[in-house]
Amino acid sequence: MTKDRVHITYLLNSGFIVESDEGGWAMIFDAYRDMRGDIERTLTSAKKIFFFVSHAHGDHYSPSIARYEKAAHFFLSEDIRSFSGAARFPTKKTIWLGKYDGWEDENLRVESFDSTDEGTSFLVETDGWRIFHAGDFNWWHWKNDTPDAIGFARNGFFKQMKRLEGRTFDLAFFPADGRLEEAREWGAKEFCRRTDTKALVTMHSVGYPRFVPGSDFFAPGKEIPVWAPTEPGEKRIYKKGSGFSE
Repeated sequence: MTKDRVHITYLLNSGFIVESDEGGWAMIFDAYRDMRGDIERTLTSAKKIFFFVSHAHGDHYSPSIARYEKAAHFFLSEDIRSFSGAARFPTKKTIWLGKYDGWEDENLRVESFDSTDEGTSFLVETDGWRIFHAGDFNWWHWKNDTPDAIGFARNGFFKQMKRLEGRTFDLAFFPADGRLEEAREWGAKEFCRRTDTKALVTMHSVGYPRFVPGSDFFAPGKEIPVWAPTEPGEKRIYKKGSGFSE
């Protein structure tokens, strides 16, 4: 076993479990539904479990996760405070994060960023890993929107990218939403070009064909491994420098 590998399980939409190869920790992101009991399995295999919820949309947030008493901490976006079930989370274990907040102890560091929709995105650092989960941060280009709305979405995306540009991420989870049609990959493409991301997992595309990066998705010399899960329960092992394997 090695600290250079993590096991990744797709839950649904933007929901993922990232677990250390040694079972020392697990991060569970935006777990609004667990169709195959993967969270229960993780509760028995990982020593420290951290939940992250990027915002209160129903395809990202379920107050039912508050029942997992084994969790070490729940990191929740501030907007969730005003939604149903927020009071169910244990006070001593719950950290509320607004935009550009931070929290850390001797083993874990969490930094939050803005979104171009609701809530936040997260950078989580532990055990030599830097993991980014975008939540609903994306370049939301809806081609039938008004020119003003399209410009607003573009400007918001690039404004946030200025805060992320040049940062290094060992693993990044980012939307590639099929509803955006030809703009499906625009946000992820710019994110990969403007950051030093080592591997990409795409998300937020339920019901659409598996995402395949276009021929010009990567800048020359910046090709990286990409995994685009479609079915709940899909799993991959990611090893630094080697890519994804089953």
